[in-house]
Amino acid sequence: MIHLTPADYTRQPWKNGRGSTTELWRLERDDQLLVRLSRASVVEDGPFSLFPGIERNLTVLDGPGFRLAGPGVDLRCTPLEPVAFPGDVPVTATETNGEPSEEFNVRTARSLPKPEVTVVQDADLPAGGTLALLALGPCLVNGEGINRDDLVLTEGPASLRGDWPVIAVRLSGL
Repeated sequence: MIHLTPADYTRQPWKNGRGSTTELWRLERDDQLLVRLSRASVVEDGPFSLFPGIERNLTVLDGPGFRLAGPGVDLRCTPLEPVAFPGDVPVTATETNGEPSEEFNVRTARSLPKPEVTVVQDADLPAGGTLALLALGPCLVNGEGINRDDLVLTEGPASLRGDWPVIAVRLSGL
């Protein structure tokens, strides 16, 4: 089990230059992105960056949410409801109404199976692939105390206990 905290994360500008991202974890092979987990704030209406060959999954953590729209995409992004969309389709955030929303992002190479992203609390998750667990408040993961915004990576099962939800991302084919 790997336990990462905000001290381990890196901040970087968005590809489109309109904001910044906090990268929590990244996995590459042969200089090609396989997986990237990050957080960002959507503070105004505007285009999302394009990522050819990448599948995206977004979960609003805080704030009212917004709408994502583009060719073949029309998603209402509401708190704690994961949504998935292709990274190479131009989408625009709308209906932000001047209120920022903090969101968690999962990007995976299209060659991999799509990740399973769920919001869980007080649950037992079976082994299978890699589990990435983002704590939305203090909780226990396999008996270890973790804090809000900590990320746990495990190849085995995960026992989650506590009063706060966790975003669970199951990654396969790594």
